[in-house]
Amino acid sequence: MDTNRELNYRLFIQSEENFERTAIKSEFARYDDIKMGDIEKVKRNIIDIKAHYYEGKGMLSDDLLRNNQYHFAIGVGIIARVCIDGGMKHNVAYTLSDIYIRRADKCREPQEIIDLTENMMLDFTRRMAEIRKESGMSLHVRRTVDYIYENLNIPMTLKMAAEHEHIDPDYLSKLFSKEMGMPIKAYILRAKITTAYNILIFSDLPMAEIADSLGFSSQSAFAAAFKKITGMTPREYRNRYSEEYSLRLQKEISDM
Repeated sequence: MDTNRELNYRLFIQSEENFERTAIKSEFARYDDIKMGDIEKVKRNIIDIKAHYYEGKGMLSDDLLRNNQYHFAIGVGIIARVCIDGGMKHNVAYTLSDIYIRRADKCREPQEIIDLTENMMLDFTRRMAEIRKESGMSLHVRRTVDYIYENLNIPMTLKMAAEHEHIDPDYLSKLFSKEMGMPIKAYILRAKITTAYNILIFSDLPMAEIADSLGFSSQSAFAAAFKKITGMTPREYRNRYSEEYSLRLQKEISDM
């Protein structure tokens, strides 16, 4: 089915109404807060989300309740995947996602979905906080991991991380490698690439913009690092997994 005519019409309407979608960088920063188990930060995010729930969101249905249910299903699906990247078991994350989607299906008022969004985000965040606590990380390493994820847009170094913790770089390097099972440089790269997984699947940002947002010196440097870890180019990854996620989401929505 050709969608160009409807696409152009909707883009024109959005332009006339000065509609701007939520910036993908700020959206994924909120997902990373859940992934890192930062309960207080997520609580602050929720206050803002509830106050501006409909801003930057497209209308997926003329029925407001169903519109909210669709957005909820998309959001919880992304959060589940982000938490899997953070260490939550695959089956736990997706089963929890299914539970919340079924709860959304039982809601009868649009506001109920907004309230359920708060419960869902805090549930995932608390579970991620427990996962991180059980990992046995020292305070220095835990704060360094937070620092890495908060600064994925810059070329992070061991020296910068050590200065942030006010400790010797050699000491942090040994401590980090012992607790995380890899050198800090490798962990930084993995953090950037796992974040790229989600941006590639859940957004249509150009490759150059993704590379820049993750602190790579160029698009080619990003592509080379991504292929070294995944065996695929970023474009190949987007084409393969965005289709798989789309099919899964369609099934979940059709089951609502």
